[in-house]
Amino acid sequence: MASYEAIKNFDDDDDDDDDVEMALPHSQISESRSATVSSPIGQTTPLHIHNIIEEQRIISRHQPQPKSPRLVSLDVFRGLTVAKLSCGVDASRKASLRALKLLALGLFLQGGYFHRVNDLTFGVDIKQIRWMGILQRIAVAYLVVALCEIWLKSDDTVNSGPSLLRKYRYQWAVALILSFLYLCLLYGLYVPDWVYQIQTEPSAEPKTFSVKCGVRGNTGPACNVVGMIDRMILGIQHLYKRPIYARMPECSINSPNYGPLPPDAPAWCQAPFDPEGLLSSVMAIVTCLIGLHYGHIIVHFKDHRVRIIYWMIPTSCLLVFGLALDLFGMHINKVLYSLSYTCVTAGAAGVLFVGIYLMVDVCGCRRMTLVMEWMGMHALMIYILAACNVFPIFLQGFYWGSPHNNILKLIGVGT
Repeated sequence: MASYEAIKNFDDDDDDDDDVEMALPHSQISESRSATVSSPIGQTTPLHIHNIIEEQRIISRHQPQPKSPRLVSLDVFRGLTVAKLSCGVDASRKASLRALKLLALGLFLQGGYFHRVNDLTFGVDIKQIRWMGILQRIAVAYLVVALCEIWLKSDDTVNSGPSLLRKYRYQWAVALILSFLYLCLLYGLYVPDWVYQIQTEPSAEPKTFSVKCGVRGNTGPACNVVGMIDRMILGIQHLYKRPIYARMPECSINSPNYGPLPPDAPAWCQAPFDPEGLLSSVMAIVTCLIGLHYGHIIVHFKDHRVRIIYWMIPTSCLLVFGLALDLFGMHINKVLYSLSYTCVTAGAAGVLFVGIYLMVDVCGCRRMTLVMEWMGMHALMIYILAACNVFPIFLQGFYWGSPHNNILKLIGVGT
């Protein structure tokens, strides 16, 4: 009984000591514990209990601590970041594949394999295949603009016109850089004299023509930088053989149609020139970026009035700016795809689109546009069949007695 009372008294004293220790400095706590341990021999039981408590504290100190729970939200965030990245890579792969399909289709249809109407031959000499064309230009512009849309946009919320510009500011930066590059090359590069050869007669030797240039910033038919870059990179034998320049009065007695050369025709009249060349395709990319901006307005704004306002503001600016450039000497030039031509055509397309939007989507007048709607849904197929001469050549394959007595001649096409 005495032993139990001693233990109880010790526990009470130990609790009091703990309470006291909480208010004592570390040095005093050590002295207090030393005094307890070195108490007289008659108080051996409290000392034994104290040692047990100390051993338990040491054991608990060396036991492995449980791991803190993993922050699941951080893992989800990391996975989401990687999945955005993977979606962008997949979208880039699909865009590249589509561009390659368009490029291959353009080479097949416009590279020279299909003959012209009334030219009853087919096949193309690889040494003279035309590398560029309308479909090839569409492929290049589509790929660049698609990659810009996939990778060059911020996470800003769009609720106004300025916020729309901020979200896609990097795409506008690309458009400005491309325009600046085009202007620097068009007006800054030096165009030297150049020569070319053409086969005037099937059995005769190629005839050599010399074109005098030695200028900078010329936008005429003979000495512009657009043609020089294509001749240097693509090769003159891979350019378009029937350029629009050949229909000018200086080069055709049947102008504005193709025809025989006048007696005093300049040396450049028979030179190949590609209207869908490399440098001019740079401004085609800019045009596509402007069209992409029109699409952004459709995505981010649903009110008809707001859409029309945000369409008309850039459209009006483009028209005014393009006409001002033409007035001050940077003329509208489709063949070179000049900056003024880009602004005017993009602005005019915007005005036409707003008019169609008002008529069809706002007022609901769709009946009179059903044919055009169907053509728009199958634009690529119609272009291939009609503009690339696939359908006329198909009809030309049916003739009576002689290949020249074909359906096209009967209906007066290509005569």
